[in-house]
Amino acid sequence: MISATGLRRGMVIRKDGELFSVFSFTHLTPGNKRGFVQTKLRNLRTGALIDHRFRSVDTVERVALEQQEMEYLYQDGADYVFMNTTSYEQVHLGENLLGNSILYLVPNITIRVEFHQQTPVGIQLPTTVDLEVVETEPGLKSATASSVNKPAKLETGLVVQVPPFVNAGEKVRVDTNSGAYMERAR
Repeated sequence: MISATGLRRGMVIRKDGELFSVFSFTHLTPGNKRGFVQTKLRNLRTGALIDHRFRSVDTVERVALEQQEMEYLYQDGADYVFMNTTSYEQVHLGENLLGNSILYLVPNITIRVEFHQQTPVGIQLPTTVDLEVVETEPGLKSATASSVNKPAKLETGLVVQVPPFVNAGEKVRVDTNSGAYMERAR
């Protein structure tokens, strides 16, 4: 059991007999009232997002998950196929379980798949991924780093804002937590 103020993004908790992943949280302490934690929770069974408010004094049951290192292989319809890097066992995960993580999946990327009682419940992406720019406005030869950015569509369909000197065909490094451009990838 942990305090509601100890909740962090990505934690898995049990609430009303269901497993939820903490999608976002905000600890608020309004003026003369008691503090609370406003959260968005993703139901791991249904994929639905709900809003829930915990009082600061509430305790929450944190669920321990088993993690296995896996490699993303390919997309098979609405399923994504992952292979355990030690046993070579393959697991199919649906789009509803993966959510926005699919925008960062490229073949052969190594991730951690989280299991609860031998059932996959989610994945942990690396902090950054390198993706190829497939579509963007042409860059200017004299362009240097400036505060003006342009949209770029990446190989997975993700659209990020990039500096004007980035062109189609180049690889860029993207932060998987914020979905923001970080730098050119070598």
